[in-house]
Amino acid sequence: MKSVGIFLICLGLLSGCANSTKLSLYQKLDGKAGIGRIVDSFIYQIGNDEQIIHYFEDSNIAHFRQGFINHMCMLVEGPCTYDGDSMVAIHTGMHITEKDFNHVVDLLINAMNEQDVSHSLQNDILSRMAPLRDEIIKM
Repeated sequence: MKSVGIFLICLGLLSGCANSTKLSLYQKLDGKAGIGRIVDSFIYQIGNDEQIIHYFEDSNIAHFRQGFINHMCMLVEGPCTYDGDSMVAIHTGMHITEKDFNHVVDLLINAMNEQDVSHSLQNDILSRMAPLRDEIIKM
């Protein structure tokens, strides 16, 4: 009977250890590869959207892709550094409306859905991006 009690105590301690290793948001997204898949889906969404595509007509897509991957990676606390231009510098003069901004958010959500990102992870990502809104909607 004493050995059963010791076994149960050990089992409880081991299960406590298993629960203490929490995955980061970056890890839950499958790291940089998962972020890359989301960004690729997002770029596809943009490329097929008549309302938004005009904002990207003169964009270097490869540069945009890499910058967005690094920026998103940094926002989800991955091991990336975003050293591109500020959101204000990028978006000033583009005259992005609130309607178009919200539509781009919808396209990002579509991309995350396409990549089977759970709604709770989507909410976490979007909450980290939300403070950038005022830096992007600049008339």
